[in-house]
Amino acid sequence: MGKNQAYKAMQRARLGSSSAGPEEIEDGMGLRKDLAMFSFQNLMPTNVWEPLTELSLSFKDLTYTKLKEEDMRRLELEIPEILCKLERIFPPAFFDSMEHLPVHLPYEARIAGPVQFAWMYLFERFLRHLKKNVGNKARVEGSICNAYLVEEASNFCSHYFESHVHTRQRNVPRNDDGGVAVPIEGNLSIFTYLGRSYGTAKPRPIEGRELQAAQTYILLNCDEVTPYIDIYILKLREQDPRISDADIDQMLDNNFVEWFKLYARNPSNNVTNIFVRALAEGPNRTTQSYPMYFVNGYKFHTIGHGTGRATMNSGVCIKGTNYSENASDYYGQLIEILELEYPGYPFKRTVLFKCDWFDPSRHGTRRHPNYNLVEVNQSRRFNRYEPFILAMQACQVYYVPYPSLRRAQIDWITVCKIKARAVVEMLELSKKTSSMPELAFQDNEMNLHQIEVVEDNDLGLLNDPNGGDIGSDVGDDEFESEDEIEHVLESESEDEYDDEDFDDF
Repeated sequence: MGKNQAYKAMQRARLGSSSAGPEEIEDGMGLRKDLAMFSFQNLMPTNVWEPLTELSLSFKDLTYTKLKEEDMRRLELEIPEILCKLERIFPPAFFDSMEHLPVHLPYEARIAGPVQFAWMYLFERFLRHLKKNVGNKARVEGSICNAYLVEEASNFCSHYFESHVHTRQRNVPRNDDGGVAVPIEGNLSIFTYLGRSYGTAKPRPIEGRELQAAQTYILLNCDEVTPYIDIYILKLREQDPRISDADIDQMLDNNFVEWFKLYARNPSNNVTNIFVRALAEGPNRTTQSYPMYFVNGYKFHTIGHGTGRATMNSGVCIKGTNYSENASDYYGQLIEILELEYPGYPFKRTVLFKCDWFDPSRHGTRRHPNYNLVEVNQSRRFNRYEPFILAMQACQVYYVPYPSLRRAQIDWITVCKIKARAVVEMLELSKKTSSMPELAFQDNEMNLHQIEVVEDNDLGLLNDPNGGDIGSDVGDDEFESEDEIEHVLESESEDEYDDEDFDDF
């Protein structure tokens, strides 16, 4: 695929094509942002693929729900350079006003904020909704008005219906996580996180190595257990001051579960929280397995449930313990969804994802140094038995194979992260002592422009009542007060509009 094929592909995906509808236009934007980054990598020369990828990343940065002023200023400098690279590839006929538009988009976003509230996608979709209500093509405007009034009246009346009546305004969100958790004093974070299982539950036993791995992961990732982990590590260092961090991690994986159970049972340690004591005793030996789970705005399927479906909801991503700029992300596939219940009242349940992890080393996961494109080798697996994660920690990804027949690329697939539905990430604003709130995406200081002032005592030209221009022969010294000026103006108006002039009307 050379420059001509790339030119045709970009023409078909051109944003703002006159023959494309709102959804097609947004699909074209999606092609520039996602597909161009990896689909063309093995089909184009490097000097062609790199500018297209840079343009795709620019649009991706521009359409985030959270923007920073410094990022928009960086895009303002980068986009002209990207367009210059494209001019070396595509013919002049390709460049029109739409290709020049990206030059102004970062400045617009820096001034107006996130583009989701300024671009036309929202309004175009609403116009499409109105056009669908046209029943009589001979009276288009009347059909739209009539349908809009009926819809508004129905929505207004629905607010007065009783709570058991289902209306459009009361529909459950698409990826509903189960509502609001009921606060219980002393409850642990792993028992209060929202999530909703779906499908037929299948009970199955959990024991042996699997139970040990599940219980260890739950304890090491519960915030309320952190003080007890510190106590255990302190005892290990007292016994062996030369113990290494790797040995401590191994001791935590192998022995912390049993130590914590004995520590919580000892009355002298004063562990009185019933939730902590139940957590130390461990879950029931029978667990429930589900095919689907809704959490964090995502819908997850197990691999078995998603087999034969057109959508992929089994891709899982989790941040590593030594997380640093996506360098330690773990990618895998969801094998099973397990709900563990702990004994005692009130009911205490937590959900674990059992995953099959890809190899996180450089032999199984590679990242492009400039564009942050992540690829995983689907034939290589993680060499440690750590299959479980908490459902609340999971992020969703999907894997796309390369459109290439090269033997070196057959086993490699590209990772694409998914944005959660109904979740808007907000920037963390630093606390300031000033009482005035800082406006988003505005300059910190106002630039003062000096305006040249010319002092002139002459009044210049005045407007004549007849439409002409007269010069000002009257100086400031001729009249001593404003009363004299008003007297002169009144006398002039009386002389101009005399009785003979009114007789002509």
